[in-house]
Amino acid sequence: MEQVQLHSPSCFRWAVRRRSACVSVCLTFSYQPHCLGGHTLEPAADTTRKLSKMLSSLVAKRLVNGLCQTAWRPAVTGLTSSRGYRGEAPDDTRGDLIEIPLPPWEEKQGEPIDIKRRRLLYESRKRGMLENCILLSLFAKRYLNTMSETQLQQYDRLINEPSNDWDIYYWATEAQPTPDVYQGEVMDMLKEFTKNRDQEQRLDAPNLEYLDKGSQ
Repeated sequence: MEQVQLHSPSCFRWAVRRRSACVSVCLTFSYQPHCLGGHTLEPAADTTRKLSKMLSSLVAKRLVNGLCQTAWRPAVTGLTSSRGYRGEAPDDTRGDLIEIPLPPWEEKQGEPIDIKRRRLLYESRKRGMLENCILLSLFAKRYLNTMSETQLQQYDRLINEPSNDWDIYYWATEAQPTPDVYQGEVMDMLKEFTKNRDQEQRLDAPNLEYLDKGSQ
């Protein structure tokens, strides 16, 4: 609540109450006569009524205008944002995208076994997503050096022919059935290795220092 006193021949007190969106203006006039040379001067009744109406109209108008501006400002802002949102671009049909098919996998003919093992070791560590890189690199660390030539061929096809990296992971974890073309000893070894029965900590690809220790 605000209280203002106007000192004039008559003293007026007015009070303003503001609650939520409702505005009530309460004007209280207190007449206090002034004395001048022992004589009391009283304002005319008409002057009092005119001043009362003027103050009431002025205060009410300013309060209502202030509340209206405050109340309507968020609504106008929201309306502007809504109009801006309608101007979005039409749906993308992806008609400008060109899909380039991957070349089919071909087994390398006449590749020495030691070169094949090195290549498969590198490819096991760089097989797309992180899950495959960790799983296949650890699998290669344990089994790659002891695989036969037939097993190396199966492993080469398994990690290089599928175009979707997730397919290899789903087959190894048995989340999806393995196609017949990839069934074999290596696939069975990979599925068993993925179960991690010894509960090893598999958070990253192994350090390649184990290769130096194996060659000594």
